[in-house]
Amino acid sequence: MPLFKNLIAYRIAPEWTAPPVETLEAELLRLAFQPCGPTQALSVGWVPTRGEDNAAMVEIVAGHWIMKLAVERRAVPAGAVRDELEVRCKAIEAQHGRKPGRKEKSELKDEIVHSFLPRAFSKRAVHVLWLDTANRLLLVGASSTRAAEPVLKQLADALAEIRHVLPLAPLNTATSPSVAMAQWLTTQEAPAGFTVDRDLELKNAGEEKSVVRYARHTLELAEIGQHIQEGKLPTQLALTWEGKVSFVLTETLVLRKLDLHGVDDNLGKDNGFDADAAIATGELTLLLPDLLDALGGEMPLGVPAAAAPAGAAEKVAAQPGDGGPAPWEDALEAS
Repeated sequence: MPLFKNLIAYRIAPEWTAPPVETLEAELLRLAFQPCGPTQALSVGWVPTRGEDNAAMVEIVAGHWIMKLAVERRAVPAGAVRDELEVRCKAIEAQHGRKPGRKEKSELKDEIVHSFLPRAFSKRAVHVLWLDTANRLLLVGASSTRAAEPVLKQLADALAEIRHVLPLAPLNTATSPSVAMAQWLTTQEAPAGFTVDRDLELKNAGEEKSVVRYARHTLELAEIGQHIQEGKLPTQLALTWEGKVSFVLTETLVLRKLDLHGVDDNLGKDNGFDADAAIATGELTLLLPDLLDALGGEMPLGVPAAAAPAGAAEKVAAQPGDGGPAPWEDALEAS
């Protein structure tokens, strides 16, 4: 099993200093994952990084801190809830000669979900967090910023308990990924060290929001340039770096479908977790600076990318108390 299937990187502010690893270890152990109980809809907690009982919550390999957050959710089918709610509402109407009001329906729905939970199947995902203290980067195994947000909040809340704040912002480049990818495709010239592979998605940001996808298809086509001239921008493009790592770059600078050539096939075998983690972090630590250079270089915090497309990630800070429900559905789908 590869260490990362997807990856999104955040820049740590220059003034940050790492907390004592023993203190963080103790806090993550206190917040250890427990499977959902029979009537529990959601459970979130930290698990041993090696996947072994009684192993450490924070593993340090070649200077890289690695942690894992588990998310489990019991999902009650919405259709089953609607059907049962309709039956109960009809029974109330037949017995009392009235239709249930909005508040009563809401209470009935909660009762139904609670009664169905013990029979509901659970779904679990595990997100890897990689803290590169030397390069001031926090990298999350998630396929979108939305999926990464609740994971970051869990880490922020854990750090807050030990009186520590981790100020973060998404990586910001001089050229937005969409603009850069459009240029590579139009000129049919990939940046140094990279090759363009055979998967592409283009979207029109206008009202129609039309989408064009190419899968396992040559991208040296005149029609792709025509799509770009008509206003469609690349939102996903498959690339390979130095013949070693293949991935899909997105418009928000997320690396999806990571494949470390000749490495992933050996993960978890003879050399164990330490060698696997050292190889994976070593390759990706070299890839990221080259990717940032291909996008015009990293910009200071707060300076927008040139011609960034609508919907680009805004500056965030992984701090507790930012409010709002955590979108765990995305986190479960995008680990």
